[in-house]
Amino acid sequence: MENNIREFRLNYDFSQDRLAEKLGVSRQTIISLEKGRYNPSIKLAFKLASLFSCQIEDIFIYKEE
Repeated sequence: MENNIREFRLNYDFSQDRLAEKLGVSRQTIISLEKGRYNPSIKLAFKLASLFSCQIEDIFIYKEE
């Protein structure tokens, strides 16, 4: 699954550390999310959408294989 987390993070001027702190996760989680190596829980996806004032679909792009 592709995502736009890095773009949203940079638009909000958040470091990876700051975003991780706001979401209650580790910086490594943010790194893994941005690189597409980790799919978030639905709870984390909703937290991201809420923080960035957007829809989950604006952040995550699902493509069937």
